[in-house]
Amino acid sequence: MSTPLSGKVAFVTGGARGIGAAVVRRLAREGAAVAFTYQSSGAGAQALAESIQAAGGRAKAFHADAADAASLARAVDEAASHFGKIDILVNNAGVLLLGPVEGFSLEDFDKTLAVNVRAVFVAAKAALPHMGEGGRIINIGSCNADRIPFAGGSAYAMSKAALKGLVQGMARDLGPRGITVNNVQPGPTNTDMNPEHTDFASALHGLMALQRHADPDEIAGMVAYVASPEAGFVTGASLNIDGGFSA
Repeated sequence: MSTPLSGKVAFVTGGARGIGAAVVRRLAREGAAVAFTYQSSGAGAQALAESIQAAGGRAKAFHADAADAASLARAVDEAASHFGKIDILVNNAGVLLLGPVEGFSLEDFDKTLAVNVRAVFVAAKAALPHMGEGGRIINIGSCNADRIPFAGGSAYAMSKAALKGLVQGMARDLGPRGITVNNVQPGPTNTDMNPEHTDFASALHGLMALQRHADPDEIAGMVAYVASPEAGFVTGASLNIDGGFSA
């Protein structure tokens, strides 16, 4: 089996379930040692790490709340200490809070920003002292940064659109260091956050060229490409993997 990430160390936020867990498994299969965070899924996180170790890989779970800057930065430092460095940062942790503007609480607005935007910046700042040339920063954004064809998603869409500007600016800052920065922007993906078999999901399918949800492993495949040596010339990009949602 090809292991293009052999010798690399990855750090994935929100890696215990959903897209994050698929990314953790895929990067481990590609040869990387993977550290990942969890907030409430402690048993699942431990089971995921143990399954990777049983298959001959290296993985370790760290408890951290992405909304807590000190907690997240501490987890990054602990992972770098444990594995010796960080080559790949995947900012996957996110929240999906929906509601009309007139009923959307300031608390939910602040939480959306804290997890979906500020945590990306916090994790990047914490990881950079441990990251050398050839490093990768990859954010899990959303196709809703480009298109929000349903009501109630204004704060969520805003948070994902913010990542586009952040990525473009960070790509300029870090290019001289040989570090690439990109967004992977999934469309509807079958996770606990957005399950495939609901009325809401069916409505989304009607907006898409491929009328289904993505499997988390499909999103992980795109992340693995952006993390790979083959993607060394890709930076400042927001890459849709959305079944034609934005077409």
